[in-house]
Amino acid sequence: MTVPTILWRRLDQAGHDCARLVLHDAQWHLTGTAVFTEAGQPCRLDYRVVCDHAWRTLSGSVAGWWGDRAIGVEVRCDAERRWSLNDVPCLAVAGCLDIDLGFTPATNLLPIRRLGLALGESAAVRAAWLSFPGLTVELLEQIYRRTGEATYAYESDGGRFTAELSVSGDGFVTRYSGLWEAEPGS
Repeated sequence: MTVPTILWRRLDQAGHDCARLVLHDAQWHLTGTAVFTEAGQPCRLDYRVVCDHAWRTLSGSVAGWWGDRAIGVEVRCDAERRWSLNDVPCLAVAGCLDIDLGFTPATNLLPIRRLGLALGESAAVRAAWLSFPGLTVELLEQIYRRTGEATYAYESDGGRFTAELSVSGDGFVTRYSGLWEAEPGS
């Protein structure tokens, strides 16, 4: 079995991200590493997101460093869709199905795969957004609209942020307008 992988480069500043997707024991494991600069400081973040067979997030973790600051966070979601950050409840995101790690395009794959939109269809998504560098979990309302065989229009923050997404057959974003692009051959 081939394991889907991708390597991105940032378009707005120096940085790269690589990710892979593995199905293990009826759960999807999305893992990766992002390296970039934030506020003039180098940053390295390893991440892991675990989803059930229907692409609903079960947990997420981020570990690494930013400048001289160590980073380690755990986000969990129980069967009733109650979320926590390092065991502290996050009531504002109760009911969300997806996690969105704010520093990587990798987690756009989750709603794209879960929704399975047909051409011309759109869907509103409520995501538990892990901000960076704040490392808080906040509600982020998003809209995905399938505009082509491998393209989506993405909108969040009530339309204040929009982007065009191109995706691979595995669901990985290959181009995130103005922010990320897959390296050739990845």
